[in-house]
Amino acid sequence: MLRLLCRLRGARSSSLAVNPTPAGAQREEGDIAALAKGGRTNVAGFLLRLAARIPFLFIAGRIYGPEVLGRFAYAVIIVEFAAQIATVGLKRGLAGALAQTKRPEAHVLADALVLTLLFSLITAGLLMLVPQIMFPNSGLNGLDRLLPLIIIAIASTDVALSACAWRFDIAATVRARALVEPWTISIAAWVLSYYSLRDGLIISYVLAMVAAMIVALWAMVRHFGWKPGWRPHPRRLWRMTKINLPLAAADAVEWGSRRLDLALLGLFVSPATVGIYYVAQQVASLPQKLKSSFEPILGPVITRNLAEHNHAAIARQVSQVGFWILAAQTGVSLALGIPGEAVMGLVGPEFAVGALALGFLLVAEVAAAPSVVSESALVYMARHRNLALSMGMIAIQIGLTLILLIVMRRGGYPEIAMAVAPALALALALGFNSVVKSRLLQRLLRLPIATWRPALVMASAVAVIVGSGFVALPHALEWVELAVGVPAILAAYSVVIWRYGFGPEDRALFRKQAGSTT
Repeated sequence: MLRLLCRLRGARSSSLAVNPTPAGAQREEGDIAALAKGGRTNVAGFLLRLAARIPFLFIAGRIYGPEVLGRFAYAVIIVEFAAQIATVGLKRGLAGALAQTKRPEAHVLADALVLTLLFSLITAGLLMLVPQIMFPNSGLNGLDRLLPLIIIAIASTDVALSACAWRFDIAATVRARALVEPWTISIAAWVLSYYSLRDGLIISYVLAMVAAMIVALWAMVRHFGWKPGWRPHPRRLWRMTKINLPLAAADAVEWGSRRLDLALLGLFVSPATVGIYYVAQQVASLPQKLKSSFEPILGPVITRNLAEHNHAAIARQVSQVGFWILAAQTGVSLALGIPGEAVMGLVGPEFAVGALALGFLLVAEVAAAPSVVSESALVYMARHRNLALSMGMIAIQIGLTLILLIVMRRGGYPEIAMAVAPALALALALGFNSVVKSRLLQRLLRLPIATWRPALVMASAVAVIVGSGFVALPHALEWVELAVGVPAILAAYSVVIWRYGFGPEDRALFRKQAGSTT
């Protein structure tokens, strides 16, 4: 069977083989090497984010409780959705703008930041006028009405980090998103709990977003500096807005699909259940970061190859990165999902009942991986069709979620059981989206896209066997399940996937980067 796996893997590699010129081959190798370097940095960032996210969830769950956490969670998803709109698609569209311009790059960035500021002020103003959108199940407290102003910091950070990624600087994202932001919110939440259990979480969130913005803008200025002679021009800003509107809509749909489940659930259940689901969502979002940090690196690589009409290189890069993301997400999802009850219970005993919702959310993240890498090319090759497919996915998700929630409410199911409905609907919708978008990209490129490899099944099976042994331990040994079981599951999975899933080209690239000083 192992020989068969190796043959299948070799067949996959040969199916994507091309015969580029020596210069083209060297360029392709450099692009894949840059992607591999971004992947290694990304994994390191994931581990740092994991180390910082756990203290925040622990503090929020055990000190503030599920009801306060649920209120905080609902407000944050509304604010972050507004911030997503305020970026006007520039998180991914900035790469295209920089690739196609003859103007100084710093001037293009200035346009992007001004545009982001304008849309941030508009969206923030709307939410300040109707703050009940953020707090539908509770009254306004203190400075709640001013919370939307943080949209400026969130949107500016996204654009600045996209600019850094244009220079292949993923480390800036790791510093801002995996170090400064999570540790600031964790420390601030603990300190502010002595000041106010009512407002502490929201104030700590504001401090974390501002700190991340400062780090991101500083990194951007170091890369691009400031070129004199820039002046804002309404026609130029409108042209940038018009070009990026399809991207903005696609970004909003993709981002919204990961938050819409909580928003819909909040219409049917109490803030306490929303808080439990939010914790499951936050845990499940950890593997999501493994793919989201690839997007800024993959975007510039794809735009350059599109300019050269090198579709074979795009097919190879999408397949390569797609497999790396799928392999990493599957391993992390298994490590968090198999001992799901213990993972959720770490936040607080009352959160353990959200383990099943966590499981479906982790499945959803794995199902979404092929869609994300396909979309990295589709947003440049077929923007409107990509948007239509994304809108269709959202419609499926909303429909399934509402049907399941209404059926379960009429069936008299407890609230925590109803929390499974949006997670299941999300997994089904994202799986459908991945299949459709992968096929569309293959038709456009006229080349196969192979993100799946048979070794994923073998590695997953080994991880399940190892994890089952730890889950069977008595409840009193739950700490062993977490402290030893999670690393053991990851280790078992990694050994198998590295040995039988990664080809010589994968291992050579990562070893080369591992020994690199750059």
